[in-house]
Amino acid sequence: QVQLVESGGGLVQPGGSLRLSCAASGSIFSLNAMGWFRQAPGKEREFVVYINWSAGTTYYADSVKGRFTVSRDNAKFTVYLQMDSLRPEDTAVYYCYADRSSRYWGQGTQVTVSS
Repeated sequence: QVQLVESGGGLVQPGGSLRLSCAASGSIFSLNAMGWFRQAPGKEREFVVYINWSAGTTYYADSVKGRFTVSRDNAKFTVYLQMDSLRPEDTAVYYCYADRSSRYWGQGTQVTVSS
């Protein structure tokens, strides 16, 4: 089992920035990848970003490319999502995930972009 704990969500004005963190614990050996999905009210959960744990290669959804940056700290088994130039349409619950033999999910953290 892999446990994921997210932090860093909150309320921010349009154009502002937030940084999310996701710390993995438990059976974290042979971790393949981590990343983030998000789910806005009344919408399906959608992919945001992926980072390969060993190689560090990344893949972003077109909607966040150029505004969001994912990074990882291998020693801390933590992944970060730096979100800049936030827009109201970025408002959602952001879920961290980790891929090992199965996919594991965090509990989610609310991000609200509003003036």
